[in-house]
Amino acid sequence: MSDSCNLFILFLYELSMEDRININVSAVNYEKTSKELTHQLSLLEEMVHGEEDFIMTDSEFAFGWHFFVLSVNKSLVQKLAEMMGSDFDRLKGKGLEKKFLTWLTKNMQGKSPRFKIAIKEEMESSKFGIF
Repeated sequence: MSDSCNLFILFLYELSMEDRININVSAVNYEKTSKELTHQLSLLEEMVHGEEDFIMTDSEFAFGWHFFVLSVNKSLVQKLAEMMGSDFDRLKGKGLEKKFLTWLTKNMQGKSPRFKIAIKEEMESSKFGIF
């Protein structure tokens, strides 16, 4: 492929990543956590009439934890925020992404063994160091 074609593909990839919220997930039980995340997000898609608005990577196992990435279309989260209105605004967190993490964590409580979620881009920033 030509250099200009490669640059165009890279541009499209970066553009598509801006329309997504990428979430690092750490879980002690990948099967149960990924199944529950899929369930919660499928219910959300039904609620706001979304379709194929999230994807999940396979896990990598290290130090007793499974690590994987959940990528969610921002449009799905924006529809949730619109539907919830002021209740979404009252969720803990600064900005759309953090409030969504709060909502997702709240809906997952008690349905999956120990798991942690964080915005991928924040974890890779210099503020938190390189992961």
